[in-house]
Amino acid sequence: MKVAESVSEVRTWVNQRRGEGRTIGLVPTMGFLHDGHLSLVKQAKAAGHAVVMSIFVNPLQFGPGEDYDRYPRDMARDRALAEGTGVDLLFTPSVEEMYPRALQVTLRVGDLANRLCGLSRPGHFDGVATVVAKLFHIVEPDEAFFGEKDYQQLRIIQTMVEDLNLPVKVIGCPTVREADGLAMSSRNRYLSPEERRRAAVLSRALFDAARRCREGTTRAAELVQSVTQQLSSAGLEVEYVSAVREEDLGQVDQIDEPCRLLAAVRVGDTRLIDNVALEAGKGMKHVAAYVDR
Repeated sequence: MKVAESVSEVRTWVNQRRGEGRTIGLVPTMGFLHDGHLSLVKQAKAAGHAVVMSIFVNPLQFGPGEDYDRYPRDMARDRALAEGTGVDLLFTPSVEEMYPRALQVTLRVGDLANRLCGLSRPGHFDGVATVVAKLFHIVEPDEAFFGEKDYQQLRIIQTMVEDLNLPVKVIGCPTVREADGLAMSSRNRYLSPEERRRAAVLSRALFDAARRCREGTTRAAELVQSVTQQLSSAGLEVEYVSAVREEDLGQVDQIDEPCRLLAAVRVGDTRLIDNVALEAGKGMKHVAAYVDR
């Protein structure tokens, strides 16, 4: 595995791989890798790509009072995990390399950002879109791989690619979960043992709603109310629970098209997000293992 810290190194390496007839898969991350990140690498490898993983804690997407300074970092561990999973090039730029001067031109996300996580994190998705656009221009990947856990982020990036005619295909990959269903996240390490136990209610409540939808409950308000009650009863601070269309994240009243049920909670000082697909009357094998735990 080659490790590059500069944009010029990445471009030289990518050009060499292109000259060999290789395609490029990009896995953007903020590091402190877990099995969710590594599953993206495996999917990129399975597609036959030379895989570039970036590790960059992007200051543009952290607001005042958020956890930029304490965001977990362990580059030695991350390098070992990336190499062991088959990453071909690890891009680890400094803030100065990515933003050598104060940016005069950035991206602004429209209505997709003005809901869900965007309500409590103004400017967050502008920062995400800006750094991902920079990575796309630096690496010029054929495909880029993102987890579905951050579903709003995934849809914003896919929409950015469509709106700006960027020559990359964005692949959404299934959320990877702990044995009890909790979605893997770098922030899970902040949870105390008691908070970790309560946090598992988030996925259980969502999976329960997905099952109820499959069995015939199609009123969005009923599903949202049920999840909200379960989260509150577990002592979780509910930021939002919302049933939305997958396409544009617009709120729905009935589950009669491809939809997602998304939620954000605080467990102590830690903010967690998760989501499940809602498909009325259809089997959902990927959640069945967790529903009754």
